[in-house]
Amino acid sequence: MTDDTSLPFSFPAVSHKKITASFDGGKLTSDGGVMLLAMADRRLGLAAKLSCVFPERRDPGRIVHSLADMIRARIFAIACGYEDGNDLDRLRGDPAFKLACGRLPDTGRDLCSQPTLSRLENAPHLREVIRLSSVLVDLWMDSYARAPSAITLDIDDTVDVVHGRQQLSLFNAHYDEHCFLPIHVYDTEHSRPVAVILRPGKTPSGREVRAHLRRLVRRIRRRWPDTRITFRGDSHYAGPEAMTFCEQNGVDYIFALAGTKPLARKVDEVCDAFRTERAIENKIVVRGYTETCHAAGSWHRERRVVARIEATQQGLDVRYVVTSLDIGSAEWIYDSLYCARGQAENLIKLHKTQLASDRTSCRSALANQVRLVFHTAAYWLILAVRDAIPKPRDLATAEFNTIRLRLLKIAARVIETATRVRLAFAAACPDADLFRGLVNALVPQAP
Repeated sequence: MTDDTSLPFSFPAVSHKKITASFDGGKLTSDGGVMLLAMADRRLGLAAKLSCVFPERRDPGRIVHSLADMIRARIFAIACGYEDGNDLDRLRGDPAFKLACGRLPDTGRDLCSQPTLSRLENAPHLREVIRLSSVLVDLWMDSYARAPSAITLDIDDTVDVVHGRQQLSLFNAHYDEHCFLPIHVYDTEHSRPVAVILRPGKTPSGREVRAHLRRLVRRIRRRWPDTRITFRGDSHYAGPEAMTFCEQNGVDYIFALAGTKPLARKVDEVCDAFRTERAIENKIVVRGYTETCHAAGSWHRERRVVARIEATQQGLDVRYVVTSLDIGSAEWIYDSLYCARGQAENLIKLHKTQLASDRTSCRSALANQVRLVFHTAAYWLILAVRDAIPKPRDLATAEFNTIRLRLLKIAARVIETATRVRLAFAAACPDADLFRGLVNALVPQAP
C-alpha cells in the first residue's frame, strides 16, 4: 500500500547502525483521534443540524459533496488545529479524515477542497445565517436532559483584529486596531457556548444589547418558559435599555457599573471608615462591601447598586455592580455571583487561542459569522470528548490544546481490505486505555 516512490534520506547513526528514512509508509495519518470527533458529531447530530439550515442552491445532478460532509470536514479540521480553509487542500486525501466523514480511505472519493468550502461559507443569506446561529442555542438547550430551574449566562465581547478592509471592521482606539468586537455568550457553569455574534469593532450600545438579549431570551423561552434567566456582564451591557428589557420580561441581571460622582457621594461615608481603619491599624489592605439605591440620569427608576471597597496603601479602589436581584448580601452579590463571570473570559480565550476563532478573514460579514459558527461547532466537539473522560483522569479538566495533543494527534496506519477497514495505532500510545474507553462512551445514545 505504498504511495509515490520517493528517494530515501538519512539521519545520524545510532549505536553504529545507519538510519534511513523515506515517505513510503503507506496510508498513514497523524490525526487518528479525529475518529473520536466523528463519534462526538454523531452523538450530538451537530453537522446534520447545521446542514439543515444551509441553503442548497446547487444542481442536484452535479453534487459530489453533501452539505453535512463539507461541514464535518471543516469542523473536524478546526478541532484538529487546521483552522485555515486552505488546509483542506492537503487534508482532503487524509485517510482518517475521509473515514471520519464516512468515506473509505482508499476507494472513497477525496473530501472537498478549499474553493468548495469557500463557496459554502459564502452561501447563506442573512435570514439563513440567523437561523444557523440559532442552531447553537438549540444545541446548548439540547445538552440538558430537562429544563433547568435557573441558568446564568455570561455575555462579553472580545477583540478580533481584522485581516484587511472587511465589512463591519472599524478602528477601535482602546485596542489601537481595526477590528471586530464579537459578542460571546456562555453557560459558564458547564463551559458550554450559547451564542457567538459577529459585530463591528465598537462598544455595543444599549439598544444593540437589548436586541441581542431579546432574540436570545425569546429562543430560550420557547422551550423553557419557566426557567429563571440571569445575565452577567461588564459595564458595556449596563445600558438602561438592556436593564429595562430584563425587568419587563422577568429576566435578572448583574452588570458592572462605571463609577460617577453622584454614586461616589452615596458610599463616601463607608469609604472614609475603611480608609480610617486601614490608616489607624496600619493594615496593608482593608476590604469591605456596601450597597445603595441609585438612579442615573438616563434611568427611569432607582436600582440596587453594590459597591466593593478596597483601601490600600496606594489609595482607594471602588468597584460597582448593578443588579435586579433583591436577595443576598452585598458581599455575596459581588464576590460569589459577579466575580464568577471571570471564568467566561477564560472560555473566550480558549475559543480564540486554541480554536483560532479569530480567523475571520472573509470579505463578507455573513461569511465571517458562518466561520464563527463553525469554530463554535468545533468547540462543542472537543467539549463532548472532554466531558466523556472519567473525572479521576487528568484530562477531564484539560485545556483543548492538551486534549488535541494527547487524544487527537495520534498516528495510525489505515488499512482498507475487501471486507473491513483497520486502524493500527501505535502500541506505545500512552493514553491507549483512555482512548479505548472514549470510543464506548461516545456511542450515540438511543432516542
